[in-house]
Amino acid sequence: MAMSAIARLGLDPYVVDTLMPDLVGHDRRPSAFLVYLYLWRQTNAGRSRSDEIPLRAIAEGTGMSKRAVQNAIRALARRRLITASHATPTSAPTFVVHRPWARR
Repeated sequence: MAMSAIARLGLDPYVVDTLMPDLVGHDRRPSAFLVYLYLWRQTNAGRSRSDEIPLRAIAEGTGMSKRAVQNAIRALARRRLITASHATPTSAPTFVVHRPWARR
């Protein structure tokens, strides 16, 4: 049986060196860091808008509860690290992951 290729996820050093200690240590929100990493992956390192992602999919992808995901999304939006938008009130959100430290 042939082994499948493993996709690599490149992280900006800022994410690990600064954002992780800030969200996990200072804000006491490790769930926000995990959701940020999940969305980072889904948006090609913040370079594109995600497709619609149900909260249940994020919860399953991170191993967290749906409620923890909702709280993490609120914290990340409040910190302006992500933007979540809905096409309709009942649709799954799309996300934009912001990289305020990256020069454009």
